[in-house]
Amino acid sequence: MNNDRLLSFLGICKRAGRLVSGADTVTKTVNEGKALLILYASDVSENSLKQVLRAAKEQGIPVKQLPYPKEELSLALGKHCGIICTTDKGFADKILTLID
Repeated sequence: MNNDRLLSFLGICKRAGRLVSGADTVTKTVNEGKALLILYASDVSENSLKQVLRAAKEQGIPVKQLPYPKEELSLALGKHCGIICTTDKGFADKILTLID
């Protein structure tokens, strides 16, 4: 995996308005049926992740851990965040190829 490409692509996804950040907002997006892929930083607390994972499991949404801590992810996206999701199928597919 090319970490720089993944972070850059996440930035593109954010600028396109197809990236949602924050545990509460991501959970809401999942419950609305709009989330297609959930990603979280390597150092996110279990407490923050618990509600997101529960909602993702109920809706059948894939969840992947990123190889970055919150600080690095936040720097790349220009906003403090540890849990994000994408609402676009094309972006979700490309992110999965960059992760795997």
